[in-house]
Amino acid sequence: MGTVHELLEAKGRQGALQAGIDRAVVDAASSYLSDEDGGLGFVYSGWAQCALPHKRLAPEAHWGITAERVRLVVEPGRRPVGLGDEMEFVGVPFGSHARLILLFLQTEALKTNSREVEVGGSLRAWLGRIGVAYGGVTAKSVRDQAERISRCRLTFHFQSAGKASGLVNQSIVDRALFIEADDASRQGRLSLETAKLSEGFFEQLRKHPLPLEEAAIRALNTHAAALDCYLWLAYRLHTLSDDKLVSWPALKGQFGVGFKELFNFKSTFQKTLTLATAVYPAARVEVTDLGIVLKPSRPPVAPKVIGIRG
Repeated sequence: MGTVHELLEAKGRQGALQAGIDRAVVDAASSYLSDEDGGLGFVYSGWAQCALPHKRLAPEAHWGITAERVRLVVEPGRRPVGLGDEMEFVGVPFGSHARLILLFLQTEALKTNSREVEVGGSLRAWLGRIGVAYGGVTAKSVRDQAERISRCRLTFHFQSAGKASGLVNQSIVDRALFIEADDASRQGRLSLETAKLSEGFFEQLRKHPLPLEEAAIRALNTHAAALDCYLWLAYRLHTLSDDKLVSWPALKGQFGVGFKELFNFKSTFQKTLTLATAVYPAARVEVTDLGIVLKPSRPPVAPKVIGIRG
């Protein structure tokens, strides 16, 4: 994906646009190249193989997705209605805001080596740093996704050497992460000063962390599909010793659950891939009729600068 980066360096943003490169790709690459923050984020590597849905599902619907050797199942939680015994489903987390909240929680937990994550104004400040202005419709969405994350339960099923293992019926947090509605007295502050990752999820995060460039996350902060693709490439490419073909049907199973037809998915995923590689200049991939060829590439974050102990 050297073309957009080379054009930006040689002719600038306008030159890249005049060359016919999609504006979203130019904007993402330009944002990434000009970002000098150098911050890092961390997620559990399982999210690079199976991700949350991009769009809202029915409140009672569970989410299931299968990759090469991993299957993720997310069950929606319930909340009480009024003062009686009635309960209602809140739905599974979805979209870019759910992904960013999870990224914040996992990054802070690893940096402090603690399941206890200080929230208070930290999440709101971090979202601002990542380019998400907290207020209005965005604040409502963040509150909604925080509750969905707090109430859902997930299972990562792993298949290795004919044996299945995984995080069984595992919540993400033990202590709920809820955000109060904006009003004159609370001004949208979090109702809790800390959130607490569940022990099982935190242990898997410590054993299998995936480092990411905050600049890349910032450039893709509204693109849930591109965020998923970036995580996948960051996880897969640097571990390869030879080229690896991932077929279109396999890609559709992992990234295109909502698509009925393969040809519709292929067209959309190629655009998603281009957007993801715009913030990962070292990524070496090739689009073919059979699928995507992954080529050995440098990781987005050099191991020597990670600085996180397992």
